[in-house]
Amino acid sequence: MKDADREREAGEEKEESEGRARESPVGQVVDRNIAALMRRRREKTQAASLQDRAADAITAFAGSMKFVYLHLLVYGGWIVVNLGWLPPLRPFDPTFVVLAMVASVEAIFISTFVLISQNRMAALADQRADLDLQISLLGEHEITKIVSLVAEIAKRMDIPAANDPELGELRRNVSPERVLDRIEEPGTDAP
Repeated sequence: MKDADREREAGEEKEESEGRARESPVGQVVDRNIAALMRRRREKTQAASLQDRAADAITAFAGSMKFVYLHLLVYGGWIVVNLGWLPPLRPFDPTFVVLAMVASVEAIFISTFVLISQNRMAALADQRADLDLQISLLGEHEITKIVSLVAEIAKRMDIPAANDPELGELRRNVSPERVLDRIEEPGTDAP
């Protein structure tokens, strides 16, 4: 992508974002988060190696209807010619051995490209899952602090709910290691 195109695209995104951001403070946060995620996604795409981009392009083409139509045309034509249904053309593979070999080699390469793309997508999914976990842990920690503050305020104001036994449990940070140990205990069914 040319620099001028990038600048124009960034300007359009900024104008669009500013138009929505004026709606509300929450809208501004959402717009900022979306812009950050989209920017990161573009950076990852641009940072991908030539081999990864080639594998993704081939996989995308192999998963399209154009690919299906092209194969119907090529393999259909190959079969029609080699069955002798087009008299002006002589069959060049009457036993279809070459066709079978071409199809097999193509299947090997396409499946390899698909696996390469899937491995890359799995790595990206792992990164996103790690990000989700970190955000969840941060949110849990923040909520725990808020519960502690509110419970302390309730205690000082002599509000009866301040003596709720559940508050003691809610005021403690959850240890991710303990949760993982509990999940991995034998006999514990995963949700």
